[in-house]
Amino acid sequence: MRTASLAVSLFVFWLLLSGHYTTWFIGVGLATAVLVAVFGRSFGYADEEGHPAELILPGLLYWPWLTVEIVKSTLNVARIIITPSLPISPGLIAVRPTQKSAVGLVTYANSITLTPATITARVDRDEPRFVVHALTAASAADVRSGDMDRHVTSFEGKS
Repeated sequence: MRTASLAVSLFVFWLLLSGHYTTWFIGVGLATAVLVAVFGRSFGYADEEGHPAELILPGLLYWPWLTVEIVKSTLNVARIIITPSLPISPGLIAVRPTQKSAVGLVTYANSITLTPATITARVDRDEPRFVVHALTAASAADVRSGDMDRHVTSFEGKS
């Protein structure tokens, strides 16, 4: 099932990028997507970490939420840049993620980094713990609130 999902994903991606919709090109694109998915399976690209097919539907809920968070944070950082008198208080904070899988941990760490004003500076896998650099006290408070952690854990399906 995972290999078929990878083939479909690759084919749709190819269709979006190619811009050619003749029978020949669609056939070649489909054949190539299937071959890459089959060979990818033998190389481990179609495993649960490389292609987490079970996260496609939860991703349809998570990614729009993350996009809104990125836009809100971008506007806050832009306001700080435009109004230099606004205080910044850069600092490092530690947070404990609740995700159980490698995909969940990576998604959470990258989501923090994608959101302007915060960067995941270090990941301690043994504890687990993230060290996050926050530009302002408000961005640090957002990370500490655990809202993003809860969304990623829900996305991961381990809530």
